[in-house]
Amino acid sequence: MASGTALIYDEEMTTHKLLWSDPICDIEVPERLSSSYEQLRSYHLVERCVHVPAREGSEEEILLVHSLEHLEVAKSTQTMNEEELKRVSENYDAFFFHPSTYRCARLAVGATLQLVDAVMSGKVRNGMALVRPPGHHSQRNAANGFCLFNNVAIAAEYAKLKYGLQRILIVDWDVHHGQGTQYIFEEDPSVLYFSWHRYEHQEFWPSLKESDYDAVGLGKGKGFNINLPWNKVGMGNSDYLAAFFHVLLPTAFEFDPELVIVSSGYDSGIGDPEGQMNATPEVFAHLTHFLMQLANGKLCVILEGGYHLKSLGESVCMTVKTLLGDPVPQVSGEMAPCLSAVESIQNVRAAHKPYWKWLAYEDTSFLQNLSTKSHFLKTANSNPSTEHESKITNNNDTVKVDRFLELHMKNILFPVPPIKTATTGCEGSEHFLSEHVQLVKEMDKTEVEALVSGFYADLVKDNKTLLSLGSMFVILDKILKKEVCNGIATSPTAALSAAVALRHSVRLGFQRVLCVFVGDMQMIPNTEDGKMLIINICEKEQSGKTSCKHYFSLNWKEDAEGNDFFSAVLGFILPVAYSYQPNLTVIAVGPNRNLGISGISLLVALIQGLAESRIFAVIEDTEISLMQNVAKLLVGASTPAFGIYVPPTQEKVNRIKALRDQFQQEWKMLQCSGDIFICLTCPQITQ
Repeated sequence: MASGTALIYDEEMTTHKLLWSDPICDIEVPERLSSSYEQLRSYHLVERCVHVPAREGSEEEILLVHSLEHLEVAKSTQTMNEEELKRVSENYDAFFFHPSTYRCARLAVGATLQLVDAVMSGKVRNGMALVRPPGHHSQRNAANGFCLFNNVAIAAEYAKLKYGLQRILIVDWDVHHGQGTQYIFEEDPSVLYFSWHRYEHQEFWPSLKESDYDAVGLGKGKGFNINLPWNKVGMGNSDYLAAFFHVLLPTAFEFDPELVIVSSGYDSGIGDPEGQMNATPEVFAHLTHFLMQLANGKLCVILEGGYHLKSLGESVCMTVKTLLGDPVPQVSGEMAPCLSAVESIQNVRAAHKPYWKWLAYEDTSFLQNLSTKSHFLKTANSNPSTEHESKITNNNDTVKVDRFLELHMKNILFPVPPIKTATTGCEGSEHFLSEHVQLVKEMDKTEVEALVSGFYADLVKDNKTLLSLGSMFVILDKILKKEVCNGIATSPTAALSAAVALRHSVRLGFQRVLCVFVGDMQMIPNTEDGKMLIINICEKEQSGKTSCKHYFSLNWKEDAEGNDFFSAVLGFILPVAYSYQPNLTVIAVGPNRNLGISGISLLVALIQGLAESRIFAVIEDTEISLMQNVAKLLVGASTPAFGIYVPPTQEKVNRIKALRDQFQQEWKMLQCSGDIFICLTCPQITQ
């Protein structure tokens, strides 16, 4: 299994710079690259990555996407003087040439392809390329929006040609629409392109009708172009996560990509003068974590935009830390998407219902809420310089965001434990034990008995589980003290152990403990004080216990033909879990489990983004294969294939919808449709 994270950076790409005054282009500065790299150095991330050198992309590689005419124009600028460069630049929308631009753009292409090669050959598992100039606006025959060659589009064509790939996912989380990438692949079903972008009903650059949600692709490519337009500024962490839960991830799991490439623009982050959004850097750790679960972990992150240097640098670091397998920081802010975001999400779902099986039984309809509509749409030909000038923040705003980010990062960052996983020796454990696993010593039996008789006597009626409880107490204590990220234990009675673990976790001081229990839970603790939230995935509803705000009974039996559990995890479990924001997650698998190993692996893999990756897993001691699979995921192995995608039945979709409708006001991340009666407002920066 591939391991390691590649980092590609070449200082020469900072030589591309603006030689004259231009209010549109003057934010695309060399420091975007150099300061991001310095921030990585300050967090000691550079030395943890695998260094891969950049190279020049060849003309043949550039011609995979671009026309010969475009290549020749770019090549001709190498010997031009400033006046000639300015004159050529004026032929394009928001672009500038420097004598070194052609060389830098070829390095950007080559660095991107080097990363694809490193990942596809198994030299590394994933990686990031810090490149300039960016690429996603450039079209077959034109530079555009600071972009000369479309690095990511070239990479996709290169990967198809060299490695025979048939399914590539491109995720563009830059705040601008990557119309260049869309145009290149809009008729190509082998590339699924997803872009969210500031749109404001066509008022925001590039001000194109084809950037809206109803541009779904052309011909055979219909359904493979997904545009999620943001029609207000101020979108935050919950809006971005909701877009992943309710649009991107279910589509991506159905598509089942062989490679994921990110057009990684951080102008969608807080403080950026272009985006004017409120997403804080750690949300990019969560987005990265989710994408790492696809394509057996083959993930290439390529820098695009980002014009607030502090916000850009911190967001780059959050991305790289996650690629390296570090615990994911708790995401900040209220988990409630705003009304405008929900409207956009629902419109995308409605537009794509004809093309994706996961949407087949979903209730979708287009929303046209007047509260988010502008009465004065600018034309697509409005003066771009006026638009750009209006978005540039003043120095006071920049200083304010810098201070906010400095304090914010201190609050959310924590030392990474040298050992990732704690466990006890058990049958078959030799298959997953590594330098990242700590074997804990059994707690003395007398000590266990004292604990049980003092606090858990009403739960524990016999002695057969005492020793397994002892090791569980030790592991939970190590997780609380942050000596390890997570832990795994087997138990002869997982249902009892889970009940004790929940009570013990609260006693240790955890304020919000999420428990996802697969199988017959048998002992359901009192959840009224909100310190526990329990999701019991069982074949039949537990007698005498109905779903309420902090206890959910999710009746689900996995399809024998393949994996249909995606819709339950993405449509209900993750949105509820992120709304709750636990500081510990307990995953338990007890008797009569109704999910296969692939479904449970999916659950464990996706839920590791919660609670600073603090997870305690307890599994019946007869489940050796399951134990090994879960342990590998906790240690940090690449996620396995989750099995053949099977769309959920109408009955299962109705079950999820009924829970969503019942609880979306309590757990607002469930909101993804038009059934919303409370007007939510987008959060604003308050620092």
